[in-house]
Amino acid sequence: MSTVAEQLRHAREQQKLNIYQVAEITKIKTDHIRALEAGQYDAFSAPVYIRGFVRTYAKALKLDVAQVTAMLDSELSRTERFKEPPALTNEPRSTLDFLMLQLSRLNWRIVGTALGASLVLLVLFFSLRGCRGKQTDPLKTLGPGIYHPTNATGELLPLPERRK
Repeated sequence: MSTVAEQLRHAREQQKLNIYQVAEITKIKTDHIRALEAGQYDAFSAPVYIRGFVRTYAKALKLDVAQVTAMLDSELSRTERFKEPPALTNEPRSTLDFLMLQLSRLNWRIVGTALGASLVLLVLFFSLRGCRGKQTDPLKTLGPGIYHPTNATGELLPLPERRK
């Protein structure tokens, strides 16, 4: 099984390109191309540069980019230096850092849609539950009438007083 470095060098030689031509096509420095073809990943400060340069280089040579990057990831995972991404600070990672990382990985369109739908369902549930409990007779709680007639005949209502 050939390494990523050997695949890149072999593909370049098959296409009869020299390092300077590849550098012109990919806009990658010749020193970096030599380091990639030699498998000297210590020349790079972070694995993100290695992955980006290999992806660009493989695309320029018309290789299967997904396969090459998968092989590169397996190669980098075996090295101690590039096993994990470099820390941005010297402070140890806290629980809050872990939670923020997990939240940043969420697809917020899906989460927002799910939260909105669940909020609508909760509002509907509680409004229907509240309406069911209030189906009592409104006349049961009605007190005695306000009008008390002064004459006992009950034939006519008294006329309102005229204000002067």
